[in-house]
Amino acid sequence: MKILYAIQGTGNGHISRAREIVPLLQKYGELDLLISGTQADVQLVQNVKYQLHGFSFVFGKKGGVNHYETWKSMNLPRFVKDMRKVPLKEYNLILNDFEPVTAWACRMQGVESVGLSHQASFQSKKVPKPKSIDWAQLVMKYYAPATNYVGFHFERYDDFIFTPVIRAEIRNMKISNLGHYTVYLPAIDDKYLVPILKQIPLIKWQVFSKHTKLSYIDGNVEVSPINNELFNKSLASCEGLFTGGGFEGPAEALFLGKKLLVAPMKFQYEQQCNAFALKKLGLPVIWASNKNWLPIIKGWVEQAQEHQFHFPDETAAVIDKVVKDFAR
Repeated sequence: MKILYAIQGTGNGHISRAREIVPLLQKYGELDLLISGTQADVQLVQNVKYQLHGFSFVFGKKGGVNHYETWKSMNLPRFVKDMRKVPLKEYNLILNDFEPVTAWACRMQGVESVGLSHQASFQSKKVPKPKSIDWAQLVMKYYAPATNYVGFHFERYDDFIFTPVIRAEIRNMKISNLGHYTVYLPAIDDKYLVPILKQIPLIKWQVFSKHTKLSYIDGNVEVSPINNELFNKSLASCEGLFTGGGFEGPAEALFLGKKLLVAPMKFQYEQQCNAFALKKLGLPVIWASNKNWLPIIKGWVEQAQEHQFHFPDETAAVIDKVVKDFAR
């Protein structure tokens, strides 16, 4: 059997999930990997056969997408050329983690594919979603369309939705609480964050930033460039995680029993939906309309946060079901 696994390269969540799924898929046959996008800070250890440009959203520094850089990075002629590059009909199974080039190539060629991603869960009307302008929902629906969908979310909202894929390194790590708080907000410049966090002086903050190349300490705030190993160490021993509205990061914090505060990116529909779901589960959110973050962060630090989430290790069973149900 030949399998193609196409992965979105924007953000770290897609590749982090793929690192768990790839070894499982390799048990079923010959596996080729495809990645498009340029905004990830983690890498796969396996060989990537197809590295495509794709469509990436470029993180800004003020809480949202850098629209100018995003627009500048888009190249429609190259997108169409890449669509023709992959011999889709050679494969018995095509899995797609929100990767647009392969998704649209499959659609144009009439080849079946399986959307295997967190975003796939949004095909269900049962998933919590805030009221939103129609175009945002259309982007989610048509950015990487598939024939079939298998989704992951914080809860099993529908029969094709499963609980999050938690990395083995997270499941197996030794958990402690040294009292510090871990911060990862890729769309916020550390120069904006540090002055806010310094106003809560009794707390030690460990900030991981996409916007610095050098580590530094300013008062009670440590700032470091993105580093997967150091971030995992910080997360394992922290009191809580302050992060964006992504999926994998919050899911890992909840799995570890850490306090969680999220600030979803402005005008990013998926993150708004994730934050809305977390809010319904009783977790605190800083929305774009909150101009003064300090009282919310202070309240989060000072108050206990009682939550228990059970995310069983069902990834192998999900992959087995996907292969049996959709391979041709």
